[in-house]
Amino acid sequence: MPAASTVLLNRLLARGKFRHAQVLMELAELGSVQRAADAMGMTQSSVTQSLAYLEQLLEVPLFHRHARGVRPTEACLDLLPVARQIVAGLGAGAEAVAARQHQGQGVVRLVASGAAINGFLLPALAAFGERHPQVGVQLQELERDDLLLQVSSGQVDLAACRRPAVVPSGWRFDAVASDHLVVVCGPHNPLAGRRLRSWKTLSEATWLLPPVDSIARVRFEEVAAGFPRPAATYPVVTRSLSTLVWLLRNKPLLALLPHRSMAAWLAQGLLSTVAMDTGFSLEPVGVLQPEQGTRAAPVLLARWLLSADAEVPSGGGA
Repeated sequence: MPAASTVLLNRLLARGKFRHAQVLMELAELGSVQRAADAMGMTQSSVTQSLAYLEQLLEVPLFHRHARGVRPTEACLDLLPVARQIVAGLGAGAEAVAARQHQGQGVVRLVASGAAINGFLLPALAAFGERHPQVGVQLQELERDDLLLQVSSGQVDLAACRRPAVVPSGWRFDAVASDHLVVVCGPHNPLAGRRLRSWKTLSEATWLLPPVDSIARVRFEEVAAGFPRPAATYPVVTRSLSTLVWLLRNKPLLALLPHRSMAAWLAQGLLSTVAMDTGFSLEPVGVLQPEQGTRAAPVLLARWLLSADAEVPSGGGA
């Protein structure tokens, strides 16, 4: 009779080891006991014994054995995401403890959107690191719902993002920089820096579209509805800023995008804008921080980001 989930949980809590999660991951990725042992600095017999012990705890085979190595079973594939979370969590915990031991004031878990990272975080974090080398910053890039989930679940100390429609309970938002939509292109595009008063001149251009659920896409479709013919569009639609930048620099394309998302590349001259007022303002980017009960290091970073010392690049926005 299969064991109940509570029984399996109690077994893992009482007799499981963190090393089991690593063994599971390495075997699934490398497909060989010997290669997994080499990767973890273990002997082949130790890996085999760890796997056998874990399979005994769970009462289920985790790998199919064959002449050339091992292949994950369905049960193993179900467990792999959990194993990755365990190892990732241990890594984050180790970094936090190390920062506390060696740097004195600990570490700040910071999650940020692309607009915040490129709009004000890059120069601010560089300057903060020089002024406060005793504070470690763990930065993770996320967008919208994923970012707010980390905030509301208490998995981060600070967030840098656009002002959300609803600020999570127990947190407050402080604006750092205003934002608006701009028409972006490569620096060698014939329209780069050209001053325009009407969208009509841009109706013949080929456009790189943002994702359909973005405010930039909604506003572009409003504009394109007034073009004399359907807008020509490039076949790639992506949120990846590095992909957007590469395409704009290497293809004769235009894109309607948030100025702050592109500010770092605009400030360096890697991208340019069409010099026109789009008339589309956006919520500002800024800092989400707990209203009370936070540690000294996050408070120090939040004050820095909200101070005049945190330089905000203006880029080439109109």
